[in-house]
Amino acid sequence: MTSTNDLEAILANLHNDEAIRVRIMLCFALLAFTFLGGSIWRIQVLKASEYRSSETRQSIRRVRRPAPRGRMFDRNGVLLAGNRPSYSIAVFVEELRQPGRISNTVARIATYLDEVGTTIGKAREVTHDEIAIHIRKRRPLPLLAWKDIDEVTLARWSESPRNFRGMDIYVEPVRVYPGAPIAGHTIGYVGRRDWDETDTPYHYYLPDIKGRAGIERTLDDRLSGKAGGRLVRVDASGFKYDEQVEIDPVPGEDVMLTIDVRIQRVVEDVLLGERGACVVMSPRNGDVLAIASAPAFDTTVLKNAARYKAAMQDAGRPMFNRAISGAYPPGSTFKPVVAIAALEAGLATAETMIDCPGYYAVGEARFNCWRTIGHGPLDMRRSLEQSCNTYFIDLGVQIGYERIFHMASALGFGRRTGLGLRGEVSGLMPDDAWKRKKYRDGWRKGDTCNASIGQGFVLASPLQMAVFVSTLANGGNVMRPRLFAEAGETAGEIVNKMNWDPDTLDVVRGGMLDVIHATTGTGRLAKIKHVRMAGKTGSAEYGPRSKRKKYAWMIVFAPVERPRYAIALVIENALSGGRTAAPRVQRIMERIFDIEQGIDVDLAEGGA
Repeated sequence: MTSTNDLEAILANLHNDEAIRVRIMLCFALLAFTFLGGSIWRIQVLKASEYRSSETRQSIRRVRRPAPRGRMFDRNGVLLAGNRPSYSIAVFVEELRQPGRISNTVARIATYLDEVGTTIGKAREVTHDEIAIHIRKRRPLPLLAWKDIDEVTLARWSESPRNFRGMDIYVEPVRVYPGAPIAGHTIGYVGRRDWDETDTPYHYYLPDIKGRAGIERTLDDRLSGKAGGRLVRVDASGFKYDEQVEIDPVPGEDVMLTIDVRIQRVVEDVLLGERGACVVMSPRNGDVLAIASAPAFDTTVLKNAARYKAAMQDAGRPMFNRAISGAYPPGSTFKPVVAIAALEAGLATAETMIDCPGYYAVGEARFNCWRTIGHGPLDMRRSLEQSCNTYFIDLGVQIGYERIFHMASALGFGRRTGLGLRGEVSGLMPDDAWKRKKYRDGWRKGDTCNASIGQGFVLASPLQMAVFVSTLANGGNVMRPRLFAEAGETAGEIVNKMNWDPDTLDVVRGGMLDVIHATTGTGRLAKIKHVRMAGKTGSAEYGPRSKRKKYAWMIVFAPVERPRYAIALVIENALSGGRTAAPRVQRIMERIFDIEQGIDVDLAEGGA
């Protein structure tokens, strides 16, 4: 039986054990509170800036803002290319991403857009496939769910009490061409700029535009400006609740072109319904006043994929810029080159007589003159007026092809002019080395005969021919053609100085004056009242022998006394230079001088 002392001892031991446990629990509690307090202090004080940065990184989105694109004006300040705001509803797909496969996100976005569409009164415009492609290829770009929305839709969006998660209104600058389709090949067009995820540390790249053709492409760096950026704060659900500007975009540079839109309209009107090209230059400084290719295209329809595809597949090749990319045999418009080469070499004079029986024979081969009964004896000026093939073939053989080749090369044939537009061809000024490489055959006398009348292998673009006739007009300065000039730059760039003898110029210019003003001149249909012009017609055959067609050429400069305009025009599938090209040049020149006199030009009359 337990004694009272033993019971008291047991109770004392239990009391001591309970006190120890309490003390232990208090120690554990103190340690826990100490650890908790230390953790809170570490999070809220020691690492506050680190967690604040992390929170900012997770809630802040950097959005790239494209700069307004620079405008284009003609030489008189007429707007050729500008911008207008287009309001679109954009979806930031990353904010609506769903776990699992991409199809889950696609389905969620499609359903969400259907819900939004009900609110704004517009059906969903993007398909499941388009959403999927966007997620795979352009995730950093916002998906433009509704493009170019009207004021009613914008108002419904703005006034809706609903919070649209992961969506925003995006104001997109849209390129507009007020005068379209005027100068479409030259001005060019734009497309969406490809984004580069390594370019800058932006989360989203708002759609930007890039020049794809013409001056839009050539001067893209100047026109694009410098993009800016903005910071957007989103919550855990992806809803945007705060925004602040980070960097304002710098607008692109405005550009003034050398084109005179009034002359450009005249030229395009005359070419309407044809396949061909025309270039109007200032022989004084190389300014391109008009440059046109027909058939043309309308830059405003290229935004539609179906219309763009149709234009690319059109048999008339409206997307092909014949003015700079077309390489044609120049025909008789090349004959002044042969005349100058002979005169400058001292191997011919103005009085050099050659008899034309209607052909030139090389062995059993015959090179026919256009006048099959022959011109009889001709001097050089008369041979230019009559465009006698026999005279220039004979002259070319006498002086040798090497002299013709070097004169033509010095004038710019066989190389690009340096206009600056993508797609410009160099043409072709062949020689013995070229022919051996191309055909494994040396240069022959028959090749010289063909080249002397601008046929055979010789090829030139309308732009090159405009540079050539400008050189004749200004007395021997080969000018680099230009479509835009820096501020204060008026003189132009001289590529080569020919330093021709004044007598040489008198003979060639005199023959070209007679081409238009003599009663028997081949270009007399180009004559206009009160202005003396000098020109040269030309025709060149092409196509299968059974279905031969002709290119019709004419080059002109005016006024003869102080030339201000130089023109090169070519028409495909034509009758001849005198019958097809000359009347069109007449209409162009007549209207140009009407413009000079302040007379309104009615483009509805006289078409092409």
